[in-house]
This record gives sequence, structure tokens and C-alpha cells, in this order.
Amino acid sequence: MKKRHIIWGLLLTFFIALIVYRITRKEEGGGRRAGGGPGGDRPMNVNGIVVTPTSFSNSLTVTGSIDANEEVRIISEVSGIVRGIYFNEGSNVRRGQALVKIDDSELRAQLAQAMTRQNLAAENERRARLLLQKEAISREEYDIASADFRTAKAQSQLIRAQIGKTVINAPFSGRIGLRAVSTGEYVTPSMPITNLVSINPVKVTFSVPEKYSGQVRVGTTIDFTVAGSTQVFKARVYAFEPRIEAASRTLQLRARADNPAGVLIPGSFVSISLPLAEIEDAILVPSEAIVPVQEGKKVFITEGGKAKEVMIETSTRTEKDVLVTSGLKAGDTVLTTGIMTLKDGSKVKVKTGDGKNVKL
Repeated sequence: MKKRHIIWGLLLTFFIALIVYRITRKEEGGGRRAGGGPGGDRPMNVNGIVVTPTSFSNSLTVTGSIDANEEVRIISEVSGIVRGIYFNEGSNVRRGQALVKIDDSELRAQLAQAMTRQNLAAENERRARLLLQKEAISREEYDIASADFRTAKAQSQLIRAQIGKTVINAPFSGRIGLRAVSTGEYVTPSMPITNLVSINPVKVTFSVPEKYSGQVRVGTTIDFTVAGSTQVFKARVYAFEPRIEAASRTLQLRARADNPAGVLIPGSFVSISLPLAEIEDAILVPSEAIVPVQEGKKVFITEGGKAKEVMIETSTRTEKDVLVTSGLKAGDTVLTTGIMTLKDGSKVKVKTGDGKNVKL
């Protein structure tokens, strides 16, 4: 019985020792992998690129709208009944062409009355002048007669001006819109009659973000397309606002496009490709090398065989690269792989795109 207890005791001791041995070996192995042994001092193999300044030209895609070159709402300056409409809806009209005629019979009657008073005042002024030359009347009496004549003449001119306003002429050549009145209808100055637009050329109005305001130029040719069509049109920038819009932080520009066929309709939505000014010494890095952080964006470069975090500022993004405006300089080696596991100060062994190791 005693011998059996001894055997069981030896077996239990053996199993306990085996378990302790395995746990110890596991901890030692983990320590070496974590950096306690030769494996922990081994640098991490990563890829990288050497920053080389290059010329860079890019285009910015924005949206905008088409505006008429000239546009006006046709209204009557005087109240009255419409006696004639001399245009067809949707047709082209010439500058100065009569569009609408308002009844002027009452004004012409007033003009006849005013002309009678003007003629009488003119005759009285002539007689008073002759009498003044003979010293038959005083200078004051002549001045009264002369003032009456000038007043009657001004009244006649006023009525003629009102009669002239009863004919509404086209202020410029363009296309007339749909009419909102009919012959025989009474109109007032607050009632719109129709719209007149000039659509050759047309204006393309759009805005660019504030950070691109220094890269746009008057005279730049832009490409644009309209909704529902794949045809590419061209326009030339001719003006922009002298200030940044504070609410949207954008700069508004305007271009002019030829429209001889009238296919570009004012109010249409357009997608615009705007070429930006070329940068001679631009620094471009692959988009996968950039790590977004709370403070902005960062990349890893190598310095003394170790990874180093560098905060950067970026601008334009292309399909593969990002334009870096600050934080990097020519000759820096930017890491492009392993960046999510790297820490500031990690040992690295960098291989560039040509397969060569970077000398640290």
C-alpha cells in the first residue's frame, strides 16, 4: 500500500514538472518574439519611395449652370389695353423690333390739347417780345409769357414720351419666350408680358474651393458637359468675383461659350473640368502612404534606420497620388507599406520600387 502511494506521488510530481516546463518555454519564446531576443531587434521590411519634385498639372471637376448672355423680363411702363402683339412665341427678334402696342388714344387726345396750349403760349410769347422791344410792357410781363410758353412745351414733350412708351421694343436681339398676355387685355407695369433672352453666346457660372483660387486664370479654356448629353463643349473664363464667398468659402467664376445652334439652354446643370495652373516643383506621394489622424494627415519617412512620423498638408488628389504642399522635402524616403503597424521610432529596412535597398 505504501509503495503504491509512492508511485502515484512520483507520477504527479512528473506531470507538474512537465507543465511548468512547457509554460516557462512558452513565456521565453514569446519574450524573444516580442523583442527580448534576436528576433526583436530585427528591422521590419517595408517598401518606400524617394521624394523627387516634378512638374504637375491637374484638372478640377466642379459643377455649375448655364446663364443667358443677356436676359430681361418684358413689361409695360404704362397702363393700358393691349392693342397689338407683334412677335411669335419662341422666335428670334431683332434689337429695336416692336413687340407690343398699348392703346394710346387717350394720350394722343391729351397731346392735341397740350399742342393747342403750346401754340397759344408761343404766340403770346412772340407778342410780348415785340411789345417789350417797344417798351410797351415791363420785363416782368414778358418773363411771365415766356415761362407759360416753356411750360406748355414741356407738357407736350411729356405726353409724347408717354406715347412712346406705349410701344414696347426689343432692347437687344435674342429669343422671345412665352407670352403671358393677350390682345385686349389690360396691363399694368407690374404685369410680366414675356421674357427675352440672348443665348449666343451663353455664360457658364461656377465656383471653385478657396484653396484653388490662386490657380485659376482669366483666359483659361474649360470643358463642360450638360445633363443628359455626352457632347463636350468648350468655354473661356473671362471674369471672376474679386472676393471669396464667406458662407461657402468658394470663388465664383464665369466663362463664355459659343452657342450658334442654340443647344445650350440657360438654367441647365453642367459638369465642368477646369485645368489648374501647372506646378513646377510639385511633391507627389501615393495615396496609400497617407494615414488620416485626428490632427490631420501623416506619413512615415526613414531617418537613421528608423521610421519617423511627419505631419503633412495636402491639396489636389489624382487617381493614384496626392499633392503634398507642406511637411516633405526632396530626398525624403516615404514608406508605402506596413504603415498601419509602424510606430514612431520603429526599425525599418526600406526597399524602393526598383528593388534596391535604401542606404540608411
